[in-house]
Amino acid sequence: MAVERPTTVIFDLGGVLIDWNPRYLYRRLFDDEPAMERFLAEVCTPDWNLSLDAGRSFAEAVAELGARHPQERERIAAYQERWLEMIAGPIAPTVAVLEELTAAGVPLWALTNWSAETFRLVRDDPAYRFLDRFRAIFVSGELRLVKPEPAIFRHVLAEIGARAQECLFIDDAPKNVAAAEAIGMCGHRFTDAVGLRSELVALGFLDGA
Repeated sequence: MAVERPTTVIFDLGGVLIDWNPRYLYRRLFDDEPAMERFLAEVCTPDWNLSLDAGRSFAEAVAELGARHPQERERIAAYQERWLEMIAGPIAPTVAVLEELTAAGVPLWALTNWSAETFRLVRDDPAYRFLDRFRAIFVSGELRLVKPEPAIFRHVLAEIGARAQECLFIDDAPKNVAAAEAIGMCGHRFTDAVGLRSELVALGFLDGA
């Protein structure tokens, strides 16, 4: 029996199409790289950031963390006040692939772990006009669900009216790709646009030229 190929593509945004990294900001606030890494591992941790992506307000999260780490209060506040400095801009080679898919008429959607408060800062910026290529963008902070929870993938499938096998999911985080594959999606672990385009050619989304 022939293997069913996906016909729809769902993109992650941060790390795939948009270059987000808190180090872009915190290298300006620390003179010492190891100290910065300790701060991001022990104070403004990935789990703390994920709580923002899940819908927790910045005001509440920053106030609570600042109370626990008063010596780092200013740097914690910068996570909100200078958030845009964590964004380096679009990842141009991947945007070019997105434009190819658009020209080919491929149905495109986006699923991102992102705070609803900060996503609007990017969504309204003309530099990110390519986001208009998506039929819809599912933002974790609006849904109050986050990857890699299976519920967020099921929500997206229900909203777009697709079966898991019909979807290729692209993400830079291995655990998110694994979660998508666990419910039946085809997954691609993004590392660069060249590898992504090769996968899209292999799956029949794009021509090999």
